[in-house]
Amino acid sequence: MDFLGLKEKSFFITGVANKKSVAYFSAKVLEEAGAHLIFSVQREEQMAKVEKLFPESEIFLLDVEKEETIHQVVSTLEGRGVKLAGLLHSIAFANLAEPKPFHETKWADWAQADRISCYSLLSISGAFKNIFLEDASVVTISISDTKATSYGFLGPIKASLDASVAYLAKSFSEFSNVRFNAVCAGPLKTSASAGIPGYIDNYIFAEKLTMRKAALKTGEVANTVAFLLSPRSSGINGIGLRVDAGMRANSFDQEVVKTVTDNL
Repeated sequence: MDFLGLKEKSFFITGVANKKSVAYFSAKVLEEAGAHLIFSVQREEQMAKVEKLFPESEIFLLDVEKEETIHQVVSTLEGRGVKLAGLLHSIAFANLAEPKPFHETKWADWAQADRISCYSLLSISGAFKNIFLEDASVVTISISDTKATSYGFLGPIKASLDASVAYLAKSFSEFSNVRFNAVCAGPLKTSASAGIPGYIDNYIFAEKLTMRKAALKTGEVANTVAFLLSPRSSGINGIGLRVDAGMRANSFDQEVVKTVTDNL
């Protein structure tokens, strides 16, 4: 039984980096459900990697820092009469190579991170509006509301991304039933996350705060993505859905509290 109703529907997937990425796990869930997948990469050198992971799928170069590449993709798909049932926006970048206190964030770094990590959702969605099905679903990958210091200025940019889904949902409701939602994931073991200073310590700490004492799995986030992209989630729109294995509700876990107080 095709419970999610994804079979033979077309989805546009951004952000597949490797087998550890959220976009990869999500694409595999959609593929197993019989969906038709179209991918994009941010840089030419990423093309070969995605081709190896999904050899049967078409891959486009879509550099969100260059608006013309977005419109080139739209022009090609529109010319073929492609209609998308959904879009997965899983793109994020921040220059955290030299960590600084938040108040010392440089405008150039902020502007680049915002354009890639947040504004790209607006620019892609707006450009794709005529190739979405009337009831398409757009899902973006965000982060849980931990406000971890190590996230630096990417934290407030992700908060802006979370806020944007509601405004996009309202804007698109003027002419369609296209839905927008964010999956706000707790710390995950991905290659991108590993590049954030201090992230491994955060990941270990987060695992201790989950109610089950086991870290959040990328596959669990991907399952949520697939649900939100499917018509089964038709009543969900304009929200950030937290997926953190109960971490936020367990910030005063007794075991963690005792560990801290015993070492004061």
